[in-house]
Amino acid sequence: MAKKPDRKTEQALKAAAKNADTRNYVLRLYVAGITPRSQEAIRNVKAMCDEHLAGRYDLQIVDIYQQPVLAKGEQIIAAPTLIKKLPLPLRRLIGSMADEEKVLVGLDLRARNE
Repeated sequence: MAKKPDRKTEQALKAAAKNADTRNYVLRLYVAGITPRSQEAIRNVKAMCDEHLAGRYDLQIVDIYQQPVLAKGEQIIAAPTLIKKLPLPLRRLIGSMADEEKVLVGLDLRARNE
C-alpha cells in the first residue's frame, strides 16, 4: 500500500502543477518560402498552440529565404523546423508538424507513451 505524501510534498506537487499550467512558451518556426508544406506547418503549429497553449505562447515565423542569418545562427538544416526556446530544455522538431502527438511530446505538453 502506498504511503500518503506528507503535507510539504503535497504542497510542492500542487505548486508544480500550477506553474506547469502558467508557463509561457517561446517558439520559433522556420519555413522555406510560401510553399504548401510551409503553409501546412504554420497552420498545424498555430492550431496546436491555440488549443493547448491558449494565451501562453509567443510564436515567431521565420522564412529562411527572407532571413537567412537567423537560420544560419540557429543551424537550421531543414525546413520546416520548430524550435521551443522556452521553457527549457530547448527542443527542435523537423517536418510538416502534422503528427500532433509527436509535436505535443516534443513541446513537453504530453508524456511519451512507452
